[in-house]
Amino acid sequence: MDDYKVDYHIHTTASDGEATPTEIVKRAKELDYDMIAITDHDNTNGLAEAKIAGEALEMKVIPGIEIAVVTEEGTGLHMLGYNFDPDNEELQGFLNQMIENRITRNKELFLVLQKMGYDISEDDIDVGKNSYIGKPLIARAMVKKGYIKDMREAFGKQILGSPECKKVQKVKPLASEAIDIILKAGGTPVLAHPIQTRGVGKPGTEQFYENMDRIIRRLKKQGLRGLECYHPDQNDEQSMRFVEMAEKYHLHITMGSDFHGKDFANADKTAYKG
Repeated sequence: MDDYKVDYHIHTTASDGEATPTEIVKRAKELDYDMIAITDHDNTNGLAEAKIAGEALEMKVIPGIEIAVVTEEGTGLHMLGYNFDPDNEELQGFLNQMIENRITRNKELFLVLQKMGYDISEDDIDVGKNSYIGKPLIARAMVKKGYIKDMREAFGKQILGSPECKKVQKVKPLASEAIDIILKAGGTPVLAHPIQTRGVGKPGTEQFYENMDRIIRRLKKQGLRGLECYHPDQNDEQSMRFVEMAEKYHLHITMGSDFHGKDFANADKTAYKG
C-alpha cells in the first residue's frame, strides 16, 4: 500500500506555534497528508478554525490537545487527547484553571529572569496571534532583545534550564485527572513522547524502559488508550521498544512531529506504511 501520511501532534498560534490553524491545514493538504491533529497546549482555541479549514479543503483534521501532567509520584509527563468534544463544559473548566496556573507561573518566571539580569517582562512578549505566553515565546523575545542568538540558548542551563528557573513550575494536574477529563469529553488519551520523561533513569537504558513500563501499566489502568511511539526525539530502536509496550498493554500506536514552526513543510515526516 502507499504511505499513509499522518501527523497527530501539531502546535499552532493557538498556543506556542508560529503558524495559524488555517496555515497548517492548507500546507498539510498541499503536502498530501491524509490526516492531521491540532494539539495545542492546554486549550482548544484553534480547533474551530482548523475544522472550518479542513472542511473547506477536504482535509481530515482531528481535534486534539496536549496537557502537561504529573504522576502521583511527581514524574512529569505530557498527555495528548484526541477526538473529544471541544465544547464539553467540564473539559473547558479544567483548561481554564490550567490557563490561570500558567499566568501565575509566568509572573514568577519573569521575576527570576529579571534577577538574573535579563530585563524582560510580559510587555516584551510579541504574542501576535498566539493565545498565551509560553516559554518558546519568552525565548523568542530574548532573541529579539539581543540577549541570545537563537531560541535554543534560552533553554540551556544558564537561562530557562537553570536551577532558579526550573524551580518555577506551574501547577500541573495529575495524569489520572487529565485522562479522566479527556475520557468524559468522549476523547482518547494518549501519552506523548515517552522518551522525554525525566527522573526515571537515563533515556534509552533498561532502567528507563522498566520504569516507563510501570508508568504505562498504571496509566493503562487509569484509562490511557494510546502511546506516541513515533516522535522526532525517539530513534528507530526507541520507537520499537515503545511499540512493544503499546502492544503489550493493547494501546493505540500514534505518531507526530510535535511541530511548532512557520512552514509545515519543515515538519519531521511521519509517514506510516499501512
